[in-house]
Amino acid sequence: SLLVMTSIVVAVGLCKRLIRRRLYLDHRLFTVLLELLSTFQICACTNELFLLGNVEPKPHVALSLTYGFTVLHGLTLTGSTCNPCGTLQSMWSGGIPRKMGGLKIAAQFVAAVLARVFMRCIWSLGIAESHYGALSQGCSNPMQTTTMQAFCIELLFSAVFQLTFLRTERVNPKYRVHLMALLITMLVYAGGNLTGAIFNPALAFSLHPHCFYEKFLSYSLVYWVAPSLGKFFILYVF
Repeated sequence: SLLVMTSIVVAVGLCKRLIRRRLYLDHRLFTVLLELLSTFQICACTNELFLLGNVEPKPHVALSLTYGFTVLHGLTLTGSTCNPCGTLQSMWSGGIPRKMGGLKIAAQFVAAVLARVFMRCIWSLGIAESHYGALSQGCSNPMQTTTMQAFCIELLFSAVFQLTFLRTERVNPKYRVHLMALLITMLVYAGGNLTGAIFNPALAFSLHPHCFYEKFLSYSLVYWVAPSLGKFFILYVF
């Protein structure tokens, strides 16, 4: 599993270097492709990481890998949002035009779907022991509480993440990435057994697509609406 995730990070890095050389004149296409590749990396690695949640000793292995790969994503995906909520925030504050924001959000959800399809192809090869049985899973039901409580948890986590993000803007980037990774690991520890602590609409759709098909209203409310409201609440207050 570690080899699979590391290979994904390396492959995405090579693809990004290639498009930087080939698309240096078309800024819009370059930006959209970078967003697609970056979101693909996060979704694909998290899909693999999700299978390791029950590896002993629990939850030490899963939390250690969450922290390590969050740091790795932070160092390798600089300049990409990888979260539709973050893109909506930039559109609302006037940081990017609406058309570009719409293209980036579309790229994020396309990347989420591609990552899910790609990982299912990898799992079908049976490279690691954790891959056996992964293809037969339907809706893994990450919500282990009521819809209203799950909504409040995802909203709270999104607000805490956004607040910390804003308060650490002036911190040295090499320290900031560790602070954000530590925060995400703490949130996963605190609420991972209740909602998965995702607070990213594209990532949630990539991890649990079957759940959205079966219970679209409740899952879209918890994993799409709640994170967006959490971010906008903090932006409005500050």
